[in-house]
Amino acid sequence: MNLQDTLYNWLSIKKVAEKRTTDKAAKDTCAFFEQILRDDHQADIVKVDKNNQHYCVTYSVKGKHGQQTFPVELIDALFLSIESEPKYNS
Repeated sequence: MNLQDTLYNWLSIKKVAEKRTTDKAAKDTCAFFEQILRDDHQADIVKVDKNNQHYCVTYSVKGKHGQQTFPVELIDALFLSIESEPKYNS
């Protein structure tokens, strides 16, 4: 999995884990993607910013900083999908 895809997956599930604080599966999945970021890409997350249109992830790989932006609706889609599914909200 390339770095951009890993960042996207991590940020999407991070949103779910933060909003659904009792969702162990979301927390475990977030930790899984954090491990991929560290082990496969040697990436550390520096910060995540959000405006009305985008999330901006600032990361560091071997001392060099990079940024990746994602549309808000793309990152929020997983959380909204889970929240709209009755079997996940009992």
